Formats: sequence, structure tokens, C-alpha cells
Amino acid sequence: MSMHQLCLLIVLAPLIAAVVAGLGGRYVGRSGSHWLCTGGVAVSFAASGWILKQMVDGAPVFNEAVYTWAVSDGIRMEVGFLIDHLTALMMTVVSFVSLVVHVYTIGYMKDDPGYQRFFAYISLFTFSMLMLVMSNNFLQLFFGWEAVGLVSYLLIGFWFKRPTAIFASLKAFLVNRIGDFGFIMGIAAVVYYTGSLNYVEVFERAPSMLGLEIFLTPGEPSKPITLICVSLFLGAMGKSAQVPLHVWLPDSMEGPTPISALIHAATMVTAGIFMVARMSPLFELSKDALHFMIVIGATTALFMGFLGVVNNDIKRVIAYSTLSQLGYMTVALGAGAYGAGIFHLMTHAFFKALLFLAAGSVIIAMHHEQDMRRMGGLRRYMPITYWTCLIGSLALIGFPGLSGFFSKDIIIDAVKHSEIEGSSYAYWCVLLGVFVTALYSFRLVFMTFHGRERMDEHTREQLHESPWVVTLPLIALAIPSVFIGWLTVGPVVFGDFFAGSISQGAHIPASIIGEEFHGPAEFLAHAFASPALYFAFAGIVTAWYLYLKRPDLPEVISTRYARLYRLLVNKYYFDWFNENVVAAGARSFGTGLWKRGDEAAIDGVLVNGTARAIGAIAALVRHVQTGYLYHYAFAMIIGLSLLLGWMLLKS
Repeated sequence: MSMHQLCLLIVLAPLIAAVVAGLGGRYVGRSGSHWLCTGGVAVSFAASGWILKQMVDGAPVFNEAVYTWAVSDGIRMEVGFLIDHLTALMMTVVSFVSLVVHVYTIGYMKDDPGYQRFFAYISLFTFSMLMLVMSNNFLQLFFGWEAVGLVSYLLIGFWFKRPTAIFASLKAFLVNRIGDFGFIMGIAAVVYYTGSLNYVEVFERAPSMLGLEIFLTPGEPSKPITLICVSLFLGAMGKSAQVPLHVWLPDSMEGPTPISALIHAATMVTAGIFMVARMSPLFELSKDALHFMIVIGATTALFMGFLGVVNNDIKRVIAYSTLSQLGYMTVALGAGAYGAGIFHLMTHAFFKALLFLAAGSVIIAMHHEQDMRRMGGLRRYMPITYWTCLIGSLALIGFPGLSGFFSKDIIIDAVKHSEIEGSSYAYWCVLLGVFVTALYSFRLVFMTFHGRERMDEHTREQLHESPWVVTLPLIALAIPSVFIGWLTVGPVVFGDFFAGSISQGAHIPASIIGEEFHGPAEFLAHAFASPALYFAFAGIVTAWYLYLKRPDLPEVISTRYARLYRLLVNKYYFDWFNENVVAAGARSFGTGLWKRGDEAAIDGVLVNGTARAIGAIAALVRHVQTGYLYHYAFAMIIGLSLLLGWMLLKS
């Protein structure tokens, strides 16, 4: 099978399955829907894995158009595929995590009346993400970008009878529209300055923009490349939930747990990270854009981690963890270490999906209870869920040897050696973030699986391990969470895996580390000289002391530092500001336009006012029309006299 046919198979298999399950669900039945959708994604994963193997073995880059939609003024609007090492890696990760989530869904959603609809949605979501990562032009990228946003709206609001789910889906949709406005402005600027939508052509023509200037404000020239990169990154801020466009992601936990794993592990939230890495030839030309990116990422990495420490909803703690880890990836991109950012994206996909699915297993056992204060001691009842969750948590905090250790340590070292302005601030944020990550991760482990059992007696009597259709995906994700770092850190980060896919410009501090890399074992030994390891260990010890040794202390601390606690519980008041200032201001502005603009000015003055003025003039003029002949004769004489007088004066 040719590469052209393989690419079509990868994207069409989940799309066809979604269409059949969604429109013909009554004919194929519940089991038919899950077998069809799971099989479609399995085909995509198998084909993606084969392509990845071919690329590793030295296959040439595939870059071809499949369909030309339109040609306008020399700009070609096409559907096409670019298959290189970056694309092959992303395809494999996305399809693997999606396949695991499909299998998990069979057990998790078995009693849900929207079972077939859910499978149709997640298959459609997989198709949208694959179209995004496989695109070779900005038009198809934007299609996939908006499609994942649309399907995420449908999935977050899947339980549409819940007002909270409807609110969360609308919030996600609207916040992403803000970022997407910047994204489409960036694409428009790309077309304006390069005259093309094709990646390769745009990258070739990008250096010609360095000598150009634009004036966004009087007397202050800006570079078009900076405008393009910042606009594109605004789109990434929405999709990848960076401050201040992060507010939608925690609320998206209103959707079913499989969606939390799919959206927040390897698909939608990583779309922004992938896009920036793909656009690295553009970002390398703008240090100002990299500076903006590294500061935003560092702020997200540290300050969103703090929120995970005070939250008691097991899924929301993991959601804030996702926010923080996306910040780490953004910091790597801002430092110029694009390969390190994508490497962390890959490792994070496995252990974060594992944590979400483990949380779902706990929620099933607890009869859909999500408050960790009503859990405790579950390791005795759910050993597989406990050990896999522990592996995921250890990988998340960067425990030596696990996948997260390699990717997180590389990012911290990369930022330390970075020359980008703001890298010092970013370094301390990501370093302190290691302590915070360990604290909230093991707070979750200790409150859920250790300590005193805090559930009611009825729940305790029915506690048991989840069925194999739930635990098997946990094991499947735990394996790469342990080993994937060992197998891939050398070629992916320090080798030439991304050569030709990601720009290796002047801001790549990972090259400094690469000179010292002599294998994963030596890298592991080197970690004991790094402060990050001891920050992680301190976080574990702190969590153990606060939530197992002295479980009364957290309440004492929250009372003593009530203002700080309220600040964190209220999520830095971002939601309050958005609802009471931004949304209320928009409503007031709209009401003002309606009352004063539409009703008073347009209807009252221009429309009704014109009618009233004409009526008033007509009412005045009609008094001249008396109907008496002598009045008309008198008016004619007066008029004639005035005309003759004017002529005499003129002569």
C-alpha cells in the first residue's frame, strides 16, 4: 500500500466509523457501534505505527496534495498530507491513546443511554486531530483546529441535561474562539506576506519578512514575523489552555472521564504545542515571540499547579496538573528546545491518560463520587488501579527512570541554559513547579488510596476492582509510562530524529545538554546532582506529613492563611473577573447599543424621527392648502410682485 493510500486510510477509518455509528446506530446496535469505532481507530493506530517504523528506517518525507479545493489569485487551497518524523510520532501517540480510551469506554459508559452517540463523537474527534497533525497547509490545519474545538464542545456537554455541563461546554467554546481569532489573524498575515498556505513555501519565504516593518501604533514600528508568531501563539494559548485562556479546561471535567483522558492527554490540548513546533521555522525568527511564550508558559506551569493543591475533586486535580504540564511544554518551546517540548508531550500523553483513566476507575467504584475527602484506603480494594495510578503519579513528578523524569529534567536544564529573555524567571518557575507537582500528585494518592476509609458503609460494602475492560487500558498505559523514556530520549531529543521536521536554530539550549549525553543510564546518574530530584522528594515528604501523618494540619494552615487559601480556592478570581467584568461588561455594552444605539438613535431618530419630522412639516404645510380660490389668487399676486421687484433691482 502506498503512502498516499495509508494516509487516506488513517483519517477515513475513524471518520467512516463515526458516521455509521452516529447515523446508523439503530441498525448496528450498541456492540456494533463500539466494535466499529474501536476497529476504525485500531486501523489508524496500526497504519500510524507502520509509518513511524518506515520513517525511522529512513523513508523519505511525504508531502503531497490529495485534493485541490480552489485556486484564487495563485493561492492554492488544498487537502494534503505532510508525513515526516514529527507527524509520524504525533499520529502514533494520538491513535494509541484514542484506541485505549475507546476500549476503556466500553466498560465505563456501558449503562449510558447515549452509548452509540458517544462512540461516534470520540471517533470523529480522533479524525479531526489526525487531520490537524497530518496537514501540509494552513487551511487544513485550521479545519482540524476548529473541528477538534467543535467536537470537544459536543463531548464536554455530552450529558446535556446537566446545567453545569452545558455551561462548561459553552465556556470551552467561547474561550477557544478568543484564541482562534488570533490564530486566524496569524494565518491571514502569513498569506498576506508570503502569498501561500503551504508550509514548505511559507517557511522558504519567511526570512524575506525580516527586513519589513509595520506600524500598529503611530511611531512604533513592529516586525511582521513577530505579529504572525504572536497571533499564532494566541491560538495555541486557547487550545493548550495557557494563562489567561486556561479557564475552560478545569470546567471541562463535566464531561465523561474517557473524554477527560482523550482531550487532556494527547489530543486537543496538545494541538497548540504541536502547532508551535511545526511552525518553529517562523518562531525562530522572532525572539520577542519566544520571550512572550516562555513567560506565559512559566506562569502557567507554576501558578496552575498551586490550584491542584487546594482542589478536592479527583478529576480537577489532574486537570490542573495538565495545565501545569502544558506550561512546561510551552516553556520548552519558548526556550527554543522544540524537540524537548514534543518529547514531554509524548511522555505526558501516556501517564496523564493513565491518571485520568485511573481516576475514572475510582469514580466507578465509588458510585460516581469524585470528592477525595470521601475516599481513603482504596488500595486494599483496587490493587490494579492503585499500582497503575502510583506509576502514573511517579512518572508525572519525574521519578528517576520513569518517562516523565527524562522529559521534565531536559526541559529544566534547557531553560537553565537558555539565552531567551525571561528564561531566569522561567527556570525558577519550572523548578519550584517540581515541588508543587509532587505535592498535589501524592496528595491525590494518599487521600484516595491510603489513610482512613472515609466513605459511607454502603459504598464500602460494594467496593471492588474495576472489570478487565477498564483495568487493561490502565496496564497498557502504565507500560510506556515506565519504559518509553529509556527507549526514546536519545534519538528523539539528542539525536537527529527531528532533523528536517523542527527548526534547529540559534536558541536551542538542548544542544548544550546533548554534548554531555552518553545514554539514559548516565543521564539518570546525573540527575542526583540536579536540584529537581530533591524538590520532588520534598514534595512527596510534605504530602505524606500533611495528609497521612498529620491530616489535621491542612485545615489549620488554610485557616491561618485564609486570604491565600481563598485566592487559590477562587482560582485567582479569573472566573469572577470573566463573569463579572468581561461578560457583564459585554452585556452592558450590548444593552447600551440596543437601548441607545438601536432603539434611541436608529429607531428613535433615524427611522421614527424622520417619520415624525415629515409628519410635522406636512402638518405645517397643509395650512397653506385652504381650498379657497381667493387665497390662491392672492398668493399668486404676492409671488408675482416679489418676482418683478427682484428683476427691477437686478436691472
